[in-house]
Amino acid sequence: MKQPPSFGLLTMYYKVICIAMKSTRQIVTIHQAGHPATAWSWVTGWLRGVGWLGWFGLVAASLLPGRLLAQGLGEVSGTLLDQRTRQPLPFANVVLLRLPDSTLIGNTQTAANGSFALTSLALGRYVVRAEALGYQAARRPATLNATAPVVRLGEWLAVPTAVQLGSVVVRGEKAAVVNDLGKTILNVDQDLNSAGGTAADVLQKVPSVAVDDNGQVSLRGNASVTLYLDGQPAPPTLRLDQLPASRLETIEIITNPGAQYAAQGTGGIINLVQKKQTQAGWNGDARATVGTRDKYTAALSGNRQVGKLTFSGNADGLRNRFRGSSALQQVAAVDGRTSRTDQTGASTRQQTNYSLRLGVAYAFSDEQRVSLTAQYYAQDFRTTQNFATRLAQDATPSLLLRNQNTQAENLYGSRFSGTYRRTWAASPGRALTASASYYLDGGTVTTQQRVLDGPARYPRNARQQLLDVTIHMPSVRVDYVHPLDQKRRWEVGVKTDALVTPGTADYAVQATPGGEFIGQDAGSYRYTYRQLIPQAYGSYQHNSDGWEYQAGVRAEFTGLSAQVRPTGAESQRILNFFPSATVARTLPHDQRLQLSYSRRVNRPNFLQIIPLPIYSDARTYVVGNAALRPEYGHVAELGHQLTWGATTLSTTLFGRVASQSIQSLRTIDTLATRRSGQPDFITRTSYANFGHTASYGLELSLTQPVTKWWKLTTSGSAYRNQVASYSGEGTRAGFTGTAYLLNQFSPTKTLAVQLSGNYQAPLVVPQGRVLAVYGVDVALRQRLLHDRAALTLRVSDLFNTRRQYTQLAADGLATDLRTKYETRVGYLGFSWFLGTKKSDSTMEDQPQGDRGGIGG
Repeated sequence: MKQPPSFGLLTMYYKVICIAMKSTRQIVTIHQAGHPATAWSWVTGWLRGVGWLGWFGLVAASLLPGRLLAQGLGEVSGTLLDQRTRQPLPFANVVLLRLPDSTLIGNTQTAANGSFALTSLALGRYVVRAEALGYQAARRPATLNATAPVVRLGEWLAVPTAVQLGSVVVRGEKAAVVNDLGKTILNVDQDLNSAGGTAADVLQKVPSVAVDDNGQVSLRGNASVTLYLDGQPAPPTLRLDQLPASRLETIEIITNPGAQYAAQGTGGIINLVQKKQTQAGWNGDARATVGTRDKYTAALSGNRQVGKLTFSGNADGLRNRFRGSSALQQVAAVDGRTSRTDQTGASTRQQTNYSLRLGVAYAFSDEQRVSLTAQYYAQDFRTTQNFATRLAQDATPSLLLRNQNTQAENLYGSRFSGTYRRTWAASPGRALTASASYYLDGGTVTTQQRVLDGPARYPRNARQQLLDVTIHMPSVRVDYVHPLDQKRRWEVGVKTDALVTPGTADYAVQATPGGEFIGQDAGSYRYTYRQLIPQAYGSYQHNSDGWEYQAGVRAEFTGLSAQVRPTGAESQRILNFFPSATVARTLPHDQRLQLSYSRRVNRPNFLQIIPLPIYSDARTYVVGNAALRPEYGHVAELGHQLTWGATTLSTTLFGRVASQSIQSLRTIDTLATRRSGQPDFITRTSYANFGHTASYGLELSLTQPVTKWWKLTTSGSAYRNQVASYSGEGTRAGFTGTAYLLNQFSPTKTLAVQLSGNYQAPLVVPQGRVLAVYGVDVALRQRLLHDRAALTLRVSDLFNTRRQYTQLAADGLATDLRTKYETRVGYLGFSWFLGTKKSDSTMEDQPQGDRGGIGG
């Protein structure tokens, strides 16, 4: 088989990876030998080494292929703009064809400001073709000769695709997963396996991403991932497993953000972009999905454009019931005695969500636009767990209990936002954006623990904790982009985020079994948490002869105060600077090499700081640590992307090190255990800063059409994850990884089938490990009524294999927990497209990235 272009470059790149892996193994060996200071010097040396190796690869790639393959000094350049708004079109494909035989000579993508350049061209006659999703393909002639070897096309206006009411429109469909260097985009509507699911279901498709049963997401083994909603930090109450996928248009995963993004999140950023209809005229869709065993979702969205005004709205509802089972074994040693808990349980989780979102936009002109959005949601989440529990202590007879835990969450939220955007037609790429938003979240969370049956001497009094919380999150931001010319630009911005949350935690006990709950001053708290983060950033970008340079720095000041009555108060004042840099090289034959670095921070959330005990059952609680400090990390990535024909291969070598690592620890509360007077033992989970964490590894993604009706997308990662041991001495490390395979079939012009599977390898945590999780999903979509409707059928976890298995150990405590929720579910969905909107007609991949973006 013919080797792809620049095979020698890939060989060199492989050697770079091997050297980096070997160096990091040396770091781990030194650290485990008890020399952390020496290991840290090796870590910083490793980062410098990756940088020099990446720089060497970039220089070699720029010199050798350029000299070997260049056949002239010709150049074609220009800037692609939207004809109506005159806004730049980034990530559009630009190809160069030689005349008269239309031989493909070169291919590139437009930059963020819409500019492109094809260099080192032989003299002759060419046709330049630009393709952007949602726009008509455009062609421009270009003739290079000895007197005029350089052609400047200037501003090139792309015409949006016209759609006629009642007509059948055949257009390219976005790929379900778009992998770019440093960024992955999930187009939710194109993932048939998201029908009836949540955002957590969709994220299972991303390499190095893991989502547990509680919706907690981690990236490359790091749970410090920042969630954004439409480009703004999401409220703390947002859970991915409770956000309907039908509400989302795309999900962006940014692993190594630049200075324009907030520095929060050493693991990266996940931006959830909600649906916004933008087509001219009247458009919309209505969707309904029914799942096996009481699962229902419905959504309605639409927009209407009248002259310069655009109105939009979205409404959705969800009502699901999931069943599950669990098995827990815990052994504890307290005061020379050994206690054991064996527990099996069955659970029911019922979730009801409603959401309404309204927006209006007004275009004063092609250069000025303002938009306003209001959103409201309500959520009711109830969990009931019934357990059979055996308690034993040394050789004494064991106690058999039948107990029940319930939790009821009644939450609400409102969001108001406004954006003003100003551009200049005379200066493409120049833009001023000002925005403000306000979140108001609140509600109550009530947990109760009851003993339904057991020995007469065991307390039967039920316990209750009622949390009443309100969260205010105002944010103001201004960004300005100024192009110096077609190749250079600078960008600056300021932003302020605030969070204020007053709340109460009331503890109550039944005076008699079955009686009323009586409030207890001991165990009840009042708290107030305030956080203010003013920020500013600046960055500079330069594109020249296939090179791209970007450097920036972000300054963030964190001021917070936490007061818990009656325990005390805590405050912090911290100023930090976060540099970032990216160097990229566009190579011949559709190749791109990119090296990036950024410094990041993981600030603890308010529940990790305030010393407020929150009980999940009678024997388990979580409490914050007022002395907790931020965790700081350094992230480096070296990526390569190669395209030949319709095949795309992306590889990324990454490394991350963090200091003052925030770890959660489960220990025995000895005092509470003694006071219980029973063979119970009380476990306490809290947080602490200790040790360094590190991960390094390789990610791969491949898109390959097999036949005209079968396309294959596969991605995976293999990395070494190292965390500090719970004792604070030494480290725990192990290799882990993820794998994902997506088969897309088009048996007919109107039928699409997807078969996918994912695997998450065992993961090391400070006190133990989480075992492997894997599963297979299948779905199909049939378009109906001349693309006016579509029917979707899917089955999640076809073989019912997805489950969670966690093993933990600490001084005097060993825990083995297995949970299995209802993951094999059948869904049947129906979609009706309103107005001029139509169902996508093909599953062919259009490799454009999402043109949206988020800032810090």
